[in-house]
Amino acid sequence: MTERFKPKSAMVLAAGLGTRMRPLSDTTPKPLIEVGGRALIDHALDRLAEAGVEHAVVNVHHLAEQIIEHVAGRRQPEVTISDERDALLETGGGVVKALPLLGTDPFFILNSDSFWTEGPRPNLAALAQAWDAWRMDALMLLAPTVSAIGYDGRGDFFMDEIGRLMPRTETDVAPFVYTGVGIAEPTAMFADAPDGPFSLNMLIDRISEAGRLFGMRIDGTWFHVGTPGAIEEAERALVETGV
Repeated sequence: MTERFKPKSAMVLAAGLGTRMRPLSDTTPKPLIEVGGRALIDHALDRLAEAGVEHAVVNVHHLAEQIIEHVAGRRQPEVTISDERDALLETGGGVVKALPLLGTDPFFILNSDSFWTEGPRPNLAALAQAWDAWRMDALMLLAPTVSAIGYDGRGDFFMDEIGRLMPRTETDVAPFVYTGVGIAEPTAMFADAPDGPFSLNMLIDRISEAGRLFGMRIDGTWFHVGTPGAIEEAERALVETGV
């Protein structure tokens, strides 16, 4: 029996300014703000460790020294810092800078505030199992828009019967929201990517148009922790669900 592919590396996006989390983020970088007694970035790194990821690249910019010190003792996964203190590169530019550290195999991408509870099957393991390099350049973990905790937006994607994703138009309301978690194939997804700052959305739109953007529904509950008020909502929901 052929062994299923499991990403061994991950990119954790932690360089944002966290402006919507002010005033907390004025003195504490958003990835170090605690929810449920644990820093947001530790929730993400713990999930990666559970999935067998050996190496995580964490990019830093705002209050970078705090994050560098916080992850310095990590061994599961082992953490390498991609330093963006000289210039914030946004999500796409940050990954492009880190590509030499991530290798040539598909890798996980996580926002540093990606936070969810698991259902019967671990979601990162399920993403890895669903990965199909013949069809996909990226595979995203999606949450139902109506049940995401702390989220009141209009959603991000429509998904067809085989899991292929189509971004919503400006006037649409879409049934799924991107959780900030996925798998990316570096050679295909980042081919001809520009230098300097740019959003990952540019590449996501490109591979969607090519029919190579896929999604998987989360098994569990996703929490959108974008503001100080959302922290209280997330912690209340955690208590109610007994997690």
